[in-house]
Amino acid sequence: MTASIVVFGSESTGKTTLTEALARHLDCAWSSEYVRDFWYANNGDIRACDLTRIAAGQIERMATARATAAQRAERYVLHDTDLLTHVLWVDLLFPGQCGDWVRETADLQARQPTLYLLCGIDIAWADDPQRCFSDARERASVQAYFRQALCDRRLPFVTISGSAAQREAQALAAINSHVQGMSS
Repeated sequence: MTASIVVFGSESTGKTTLTEALARHLDCAWSSEYVRDFWYANNGDIRACDLTRIAAGQIERMATARATAAQRAERYVLHDTDLLTHVLWVDLLFPGQCGDWVRETADLQARQPTLYLLCGIDIAWADDPQRCFSDARERASVQAYFRQALCDRRLPFVTISGSAAQREAQALAAINSHVQGMSS
């Protein structure tokens, strides 16, 4: 059985960097964040009418990575974000615009991962035109919102912090420990 790991957290917490490093180390399939590519393809113009298309794109990317991992009989599959992340961002940036099917699918999908890796905000903010909560108080508030989403759903997670090397080591230890614990 393939263990599904979601790299999770607010913006500018090193999710993509960590996901790519873990995928190289574990030699496994992974899915990227769909909205980032959508944003670039649409010159940064994302509207409420695009949200279900973005959700569907994230679902498809994750399904493709899971299918690749299953075909290769890989032990792990990694996801640089998930549909729960999409719902949280929609609620922050487009209040009241999240479709019921997206919210329901996100809650169902969130029960599938073996482990969430919650990336801390202890790394420097990296400017990016897609990011919007650079103020330290806002950043902490959004991070708490993401953490609470995991707690409210009683999802298994480990907080990852420190330098890139420390984050990778912590993540690998958490993955090994959590997956080993499930096998026992």
